[in-house]
Amino acid sequence: MARILTLTLNPALDLTVRLARLEPGEVNRSETLITHAAGKGVNVAQVLADLGHELTVGGFLGEGNPQAFEALIAQRGFTDAFVRVPGETRSNIKIAEHDGRVTDINAPGPEVSAQAQNALLEKLARIAPGFDAVVVAGSLPRGVSPQWFQALIEQLKNLGLKVALDTSGEALRAGLKAGPWMVKPNTEELGQALDNATDAIRQLHQQGVEHVVVSDGAAGVSWYSSGATLQATPPKVTVASTVGAGDSLLAGMLHGLLRDEAPEQTLRRATAIAAMAVTQIGFGISDDAQLVRLESGVAVRTLTEQ
Repeated sequence: MARILTLTLNPALDLTVRLARLEPGEVNRSETLITHAAGKGVNVAQVLADLGHELTVGGFLGEGNPQAFEALIAQRGFTDAFVRVPGETRSNIKIAEHDGRVTDINAPGPEVSAQAQNALLEKLARIAPGFDAVVVAGSLPRGVSPQWFQALIEQLKNLGLKVALDTSGEALRAGLKAGPWMVKPNTEELGQALDNATDAIRQLHQQGVEHVVVSDGAAGVSWYSSGATLQATPPKVTVASTVGAGDSLLAGMLHGLLRDEAPEQTLRRATAIAAMAVTQIGFGISDDAQLVRLESGVAVRTLTEQ
C-alpha cells in the first residue's frame, strides 16, 4: 500500500451532540455526547488507514491539550509530524439531529506564529520526499495567510508529491493557484472560489489540476479528469451525521487512484465510503460487508466532459 502524508493546519476536537431535534432558545437534552480528535486531514487519515495505507499526520497542534490527538495517533499507528504551538487546539460543536441535519459551531483555533510556520516547512522538506501523496485539508488557523498556504502547496509539488487539496474560501482560491494534483470541493465551495463557475472545470485543468472531484450531497459526485468525466449517484441511506462524508470521499478517491484502479471502480467505492460515513458518528470504515452492499447500490455513468 501507499505511504501518505495528511496535513491539517487547523485541527479540532469535535464534540458531537446527538438529539432528536434542536429547539433554539430552549433547554435541549442530548442523547449522547461523543468527543473525537478530528480535522479534515485527520479524518481522511483514519479512512485511509482502514483501507490499508501507511499514514503520517501533520500540521499545527495546540500544546495545551494534545492528549486526544496523541491517543488517536498511538491507537492508529500513525507517525506524528505535528508542530506544537502555544495554546489549545480548538473545539468544534456538532449538533446532530435525527433527520440528519447538523449544526456546526466552529472555534477559530490558536494563533500560529511565523516561527511555527517555518518549523513546519522545514520539517516537510525533511520528511516529505518518499511519500506517494499528500492530503492538505481543512481551514487556516489564525496567523496563516492564503499566500503562505499557496507557497506550502507549491513546496510540496516541488518535492515531487501528488497534492490532494480539500479546503474552502480564500484558502481554496490560493491553493488552486498552485495547481494541486487533485481538488475536492463541493458545488458551493467551487462556485465561491472561481469567478467564472460555468467554465470552472476547464479553468482548473488549465491551471494543472488533473482531477476535480465535486460533491453535491445526496445528488452525488462528479469527477472530471483528463481521461473521463464520470458521475456517481449514492444509494439511499439513513443519515446520522454528514460530518466526515467529504473526507471519506477524498480518501476513497485517493485510494483508487494510487492503486491505478479502473475509474468507475474508484468512484463507485469512494461514493460508497462517503455514504457509509453519513450513517455513523465518527470516522473510518466500520463494516466491510456494509461497504460492499453500499457499493452495489452506487450508480456510475459517463458524462460529456465540460
